[in-house]
This record gives sequence, C-alpha cells and structure tokens, in this order.
Amino acid sequence: MRKVVATRYVTPLREGGSMPAIVEADDEGMYVLKFRGAGQGPKALIAELLAGELARAARLPVPEIVFMDVDVDLARTEPDPEIQELIKRSAGLNVALDYLPGSVMFDPVARSPDPELAAAIVWFDAFVTNVDRTARNTNMLIWHRELWLIDHGAALYFHHSWSNHLERSSDPFPLIKDHVLLPFAGSIEAAGRKLGACITPQIVRDVVALIPDEWLLGDSPFDSSEQYRDAYIQYLLRRLQTPQAFAREAIRARSLV
Repeated sequence: MRKVVATRYVTPLREGGSMPAIVEADDEGMYVLKFRGAGQGPKALIAELLAGELARAARLPVPEIVFMDVDVDLARTEPDPEIQELIKRSAGLNVALDYLPGSVMFDPVARSPDPELAAAIVWFDAFVTNVDRTARNTNMLIWHRELWLIDHGAALYFHHSWSNHLERSSDPFPLIKDHVLLPFAGSIEAAGRKLGACITPQIVRDVVALIPDEWLLGDSPFDSSEQYRDAYIQYLLRRLQTPQAFAREAIRARSLV
C-alpha cells in the first residue's frame, strides 16, 4: 500500500457527515481524503480499507487506495473553523482514494450496468454488509464510461459492537433488498462462485494486515493489535464459508424485484 503526504487542502466534499475533501499530495496526485477525525473515526477508515482492497482482489473497479499522512499545518490556510478542527483531529495516518476528475455519480435511471458486474457488486456488498449503496446514495461513479465503486466506510458495521461477532458472521443481510443494482443483477449465485474464488484466506489475511496499529487503539475489547486483526480475519473467513446466508438472502431479494 502506497503512502503519501497531504500537501494542500483543495476543497471539501460536503456530502454526508464525514466531510471528505479533495487534497493534493507530495506525489503531485489528487485524492479524496477520508478523515480519521470524522464520523465513526478509525472504524470508518478500516471499513474503507478492508472493503476496498477486498473488492479490488475480487477484480471489482475501485480507485487506488493510499495511506495519507496529514499534518496539523494543513489547517493553517483553511478559513472554515469546522474544517480546521477536523484536520487537527485527523493528524497522522488517514486513508484516501485516487480522485477521478470529471466523474459523475451513477444514475440508475440514465444508465443500465452490465448484469454480471451488477450481480458481482450485489454479492460483494452483501458479503461486507455495505448499507450505503442505495438509489438515494449510490456511492458509484461513472468515469470514462466505466463504473467505479467508492466510499465503503459504512461497510462491516459489525465492528461497532464486538459482542458475539463470530456468531454474527453467519447472519444474512436483509438490507440488500435496497441495493441500487439489485434490479440489474444477473446470476448472483454465479457471481458468488467467481468472487469467492478470488477472495482466498491468504488474501483476507494480507488485506487485514494492512490495518495500521494506530487505528486499533482506544476503546477495544482486545489485548493487542494482533488479536484485533485476527477478529477481523475470523469474521471474514467465517462469512465466506458455505452455506452463505448473505448470498441466499441476496438471491431471494433479487427474485422479488
């Protein structure tokens, strides 16, 4: 995973409660920065990292994700006190996505996605319990006529409460019925076989290993960062085991559309 340093705050993206921003980095690239000090804090960054990189391993279209180091000095030229405070709270390591200039939000009325891709995204979002891919907020962009997945910070919501997390790994995901791509999806069963073969146990371990220690501090039921990471690994691996209740629920929801 590449690491860059934020050098210039360009503009806020005032969507939702997390207030991400377009920033320039020391590699002269432009990125959409997700602040550690916003919303759900480090857990949103962990969800962004894990879901985004697992989606990439499954060959789904996700912009490059990087670690971004933020210095409090970045707030010096920002006149908005709310943004100043957000930057100061986020000093240290954050996460950012490659900025796709000229992209537009996916509109299900104006565009019909490929059925195979739609089924793959539905299966994947059910796997990572992504509650934020609805018609109201699709969190998908069209860039150079291709569909791109963004904003996975609301995924993996199980980690906001670690009580019985392994038992909950086999839960279905009934909110998949609200997925914006469900009406366009082809065979979700076939998509599951294809993506499941890509997300191997080693891939899961490698992706979870990317979580920085500093995101695993604070209120935690675990004695070490390694125990913390292992909890993510065990949850994800158990969720992939067959039979998959989340996949059955997605197939059922698709049949009712």
